[in-house]
Amino acid sequence: MTITERAAYIKGLAEGLGIDDSTKEGKIINALIGAIDDMSLTISDLESQIDELSEQVETIDEDLGSLEEDFYDLDDECGCGCEDDEDDDYLDGDLYEVCCPTCGDTVCIDSDMLEEGQTTCPNCGELLEFDLEEDCGDDHCDCDK
Repeated sequence: MTITERAAYIKGLAEGLGIDDSTKEGKIINALIGAIDDMSLTISDLESQIDELSEQVETIDEDLGSLEEDFYDLDDECGCGCEDDEDDDYLDGDLYEVCCPTCGDTVCIDSDMLEEGQTTCPNCGELLEFDLEEDCGDDHCDCDK
């Protein structure tokens, strides 16, 4: 039974009892029944508006998803086999893909792992080391640039 049906039922019960409007109690009961009737109509209107808004939000969400796919070329995974979990620390920083020379698996590392200079391949257990220093390209030079 909906709330408007319940309000109509209560109103019908009160009319069937023959409540006298001239008494104080009768006035209060009829005023309460009127308030319940008004509230039930308001609630019905709000429910229909919420349903309409929910449909519009779903449509907007679908359209936004299409736009994201078209313009941002988003992938659910970075392609390295790691799981993008919202609780992971590396989601706050940049991700880098590194190919393991032993097994050929692509491994995602974050800037913290890169600064440490090493990590272990999750596929084969090989120690992967990173050298962040750049050479200037001159064989006769000892500089780090």
